[in-house]
Amino acid sequence: MSPPALPSSLERALARWLPISHWLRRYTRDDFGGDLIAGIITAILLVPQGMAFALLAGLPPQVGLYASIGPPIVYAALGTSRALAVGPVSVAAIMVAHALHELPPGSDPAAAALMLAALAAGILLLMGLLRLGVVATLISHPVLSGFTSAAALIIIVSQLPSLTGVSMPGNASFEGLPAALLDTVARTPPATAAIGIAGIVFLLMSGAPLERVLAKLGMKGAPLVFISRASPLAVVLLSTLAVSAWSLHVRSGVAVVGTIPAGLPELGFGRLPWNSALALLPAALLISLVSYVESLSIAKTLGNRNRQSIDANQELIAIGGANFAAAVSGGMPVAGGFSRTMVNYNAGARTQVASIVTAALVGLVAAFFAHLLSTVPKAALAAIIVVAVVKLIDLHGALAVWRYDRLDGSVLAITAAAVLLLGIEIGLAIGIAASLGSLVLRMSRPHIAVLGRIAGSEHFRNVKRHRVETWPRLLIMRVDENLTFTNAGRVESAIVSEIAAHPSAKHVILVMSSVSVIDSTAVEAIERLAQSLRPNGLSLHLSDVKGPVMDRLRRSDLLAAIAPGKVFLSVNAAAEELSRDQD
Repeated sequence: MSPPALPSSLERALARWLPISHWLRRYTRDDFGGDLIAGIITAILLVPQGMAFALLAGLPPQVGLYASIGPPIVYAALGTSRALAVGPVSVAAIMVAHALHELPPGSDPAAAALMLAALAAGILLLMGLLRLGVVATLISHPVLSGFTSAAALIIIVSQLPSLTGVSMPGNASFEGLPAALLDTVARTPPATAAIGIAGIVFLLMSGAPLERVLAKLGMKGAPLVFISRASPLAVVLLSTLAVSAWSLHVRSGVAVVGTIPAGLPELGFGRLPWNSALALLPAALLISLVSYVESLSIAKTLGNRNRQSIDANQELIAIGGANFAAAVSGGMPVAGGFSRTMVNYNAGARTQVASIVTAALVGLVAAFFAHLLSTVPKAALAAIIVVAVVKLIDLHGALAVWRYDRLDGSVLAITAAAVLLLGIEIGLAIGIAASLGSLVLRMSRPHIAVLGRIAGSEHFRNVKRHRVETWPRLLIMRVDENLTFTNAGRVESAIVSEIAAHPSAKHVILVMSSVSVIDSTAVEAIERLAQSLRPNGLSLHLSDVKGPVMDRLRRSDLLAAIAPGKVFLSVNAAAEELSRDQD
């Protein structure tokens, strides 16, 4: 029997606030087959990766496991992406590490990480309830690209102590980094270096190169994905066996993760350090913003592939709920991870049931097999982190942005340099400010064209680009930007300059086909322009005014100020009527 039908209003409400209720009613056995395989493969990646990202954040490795259990389940219920895999991610982890580094001595890092997750959850949930999904536009692509590339470099450098077994000088400046690196390499214990280098080489070779070799041998489908994506687990298992067999942690000083408490974490808010909430709030705001933008970008990418709609506002609720689950279950701030999501997607995940399978398997490891992970060498986990984040350094993309638009390229470079020189939070804030500044700069310098009509048509084009017909008495100008306080003065000056260059003009037609917004400052500027033209025998007219803009203009004095100027439906209608005026 099919489940009883729900009232349409209740069904719509459930589909909006609990998206799982929509697709789960249509779930099939074939869907479960794909989700089961994808969930297992993703869990194989997530166990070592979760531990590695916890260590990257300066937290005990079990925190990464705990953050991989509850958050994916909550996102599965609330999220609108069917493939996004939620858990610890590298960029959020390094931001957590930076925030924890600023805490006063004696603070509990694990408790502070819970507070960061709780604050991020509160911020995201509040934004979701206020329908502020548009906030994702605050971080433009150049800012995100520059930030992630610089953060990846910081992450790689931060893993050198684990890869080499030698601590970096705490006071090493950015300029002195090469010398510090050479000194660190010279003092690296051979066994630690061997594990780290072997792990990196193995991981690099077991990705796309291994897939191509296996594909040539005839392997395809789930087995191919399983073997090529299981390399992080293989690195952990092989290096752990080597450490245990030869007691490298005792004889050769290879650092290991140490004892991991068995069992699942206790649920609740008991460990949250409320007295540090205010100090952690700025970091939590940036962590939540970056986590949301990163998650939404990945979700939309896969949603476009599968023709699935992604609700930006509901994603705020879902990522916020996932962070809430992390805060009450001993985890750390979480987001949708690119590498993990792509593994999940390529392994055949059809719905969020794959994430639930992954969470269940990670929970089993944390509950019953955590003791087997005590001799995992930190160098192996550092190798996993380095290989995972090196893909975030997108030099090709940066060059493409620079070639396309120097201003966007400058924003990218400013963001990357600020993150490297001034730190994660300050660098990101500077990048966002630079991006907003570039937007204001673009708006303040709009493209303004003098138009003429292409012979035999009703199409008007730039006189500098096309062979067109013009009229001595008409000056037709188009502003290719919204009219706001940022550019009102420049537009006014440009029109006055063109009038001076066309002394026989009697009518000025301002084409507003590209104007979707006109603020009060721009309205006053146009009124002032019209009044200054009238004593000189010139009239100002408007054409191609959009409906919403016209609605606002009717509430102003502009239409009366331009009289006897008119508002024309099209520039061709204006030219036809006004060109007959030869007086």
